[in-house]
Amino acid sequence: MDGEYTLEITNMSKSFPGVKALKGVDLKVRKGTVHALMGENGAGKSTLMKILYGIYEKDEGEILFKGTPYKAGSPIEAIRSGITMIPQEISPVPNLDIASNVFLGKEHTFAGALSLVNQKKIHEETAKLFAELNIDLDPHLMMKDVSIANAQLVAIATAVSYDSDLIIMDEPTSALTEKEVEHLFTIIRKLKEERNISVIYISHKLDEIFSICDDVTVFRDGEFIGCNPVANMSKDQLISMMVGRSMDEFFHKESAEIGEVLLSVKDLSLEGQFSHINFELCRGEVLGVAGLMGAGRTELMEAIFGYTQPDSGVIELNGKPVEIAEPRDAISYGIGFVTEDRKLTGIFQELSIKDNMIMPDVPSYLKAGLLNNSRIKNECQVQRESLQIKTPSLEQLIKNLSGGNQQKVLLSRWLLMEPEVLILDEPTRGIDVGAKAEIHRLIGELAKMGKGIIMVSSEMPEILSMSDRILVMHEGTLSGEVSGSEATQEHILQLATGEGINKEES
Repeated sequence: MDGEYTLEITNMSKSFPGVKALKGVDLKVRKGTVHALMGENGAGKSTLMKILYGIYEKDEGEILFKGTPYKAGSPIEAIRSGITMIPQEISPVPNLDIASNVFLGKEHTFAGALSLVNQKKIHEETAKLFAELNIDLDPHLMMKDVSIANAQLVAIATAVSYDSDLIIMDEPTSALTEKEVEHLFTIIRKLKEERNISVIYISHKLDEIFSICDDVTVFRDGEFIGCNPVANMSKDQLISMMVGRSMDEFFHKESAEIGEVLLSVKDLSLEGQFSHINFELCRGEVLGVAGLMGAGRTELMEAIFGYTQPDSGVIELNGKPVEIAEPRDAISYGIGFVTEDRKLTGIFQELSIKDNMIMPDVPSYLKAGLLNNSRIKNECQVQRESLQIKTPSLEQLIKNLSGGNQQKVLLSRWLLMEPEVLILDEPTRGIDVGAKAEIHRLIGELAKMGKGIIMVSSEMPEILSMSDRILVMHEGTLSGEVSGSEATQEHILQLATGEGINKEES
């Protein structure tokens, strides 16, 4: 493969009904480098990658891959050409083992028996590949028993097994711990240095970009803004390119008056998930909940909202015990919940934006047994404008929106119901810095209105900057409580790993 670049995309354009997704963008990826593709949700990153991967067809533009004209009519053609994409939501075959997933569609077979898979061979080849990539997994392990982090490593090994020259990674660390992220980065460095593989790295986490990437290209509103070596950029410069605003605007919360206790959780326990949880939430307060994956944060929030039933304990609202047997009960008490996984447990992908907004409270929109469409349209339009949801129409299917705009729709769903308590589980995961700023602004406004906000987040800057108080969980217990004004990253991590528990209790 001659030349400096593995991939050269020039003047690429793509339109959908009512939207021009790409407006003559360029992208050049050097051999053996990690190239960040940055931009707000809706900037055109995913559209360009889907063209490259054969999911969409371009309107205009030219693609050179390994120096020759390239066009893929399907993902299979892209893979055969040497391009592999690892999506944000990995979908392995759970009832097959790891080796069978790695070699799915390209199984080794016995000579003369094309339908008979040589299981020994694929397990040996997988073990050899894992050894090269420093992946400590048993190829015989069933995929259904593999963690999210390890599934990500299996996906990378699968891409390498195709002898790919270019691997696209879309938000590869969205569900990984810091230790798992560092392991992933070690593998990426190995791929580029030893195999000369190029990586297109899509992420909204700026620290990752400066840690692992060599070059960065920025899109904004479907247009090419610029390409620079990462070493020549600062975080503030990168954000300005992406959204046209400075970094000072992010992770900023206006102060709100803290009022009386709104929600009390007393001795709440659920076997195997969390035990003896006690805390209070006041009006006007943003209560951050930190902890490592598996600490029980989400499970606790789901119990408060009625998704699951605790074994023991009491939940009080405004000083009175409440019975929450299911989410409907929580909603009736004025509790809203934006879940961690918007695609799995949040949005209804085949319904419109408007229908997603009103879903928890459809009966209130009935008039003489029929939906009051005029009221629905007016109230949803107010939310669309207030949250700056980018869409040509409220009738648009929500699955066609970017991740950040989907998250805004989920927030608007609860704002229409005016809850007293709003639980936000990873409210800005996988969305761009501009959408984060809008959501942070909204959280601040809700607090000033006297609402109580519980915010679960794995992003330390978000927890530290947005919280009035921070609860830290470790292995299903509350390991500590820290004032937002006095909290430090080191102290939070100590409590999250269990190292600071004795010190805190003393």
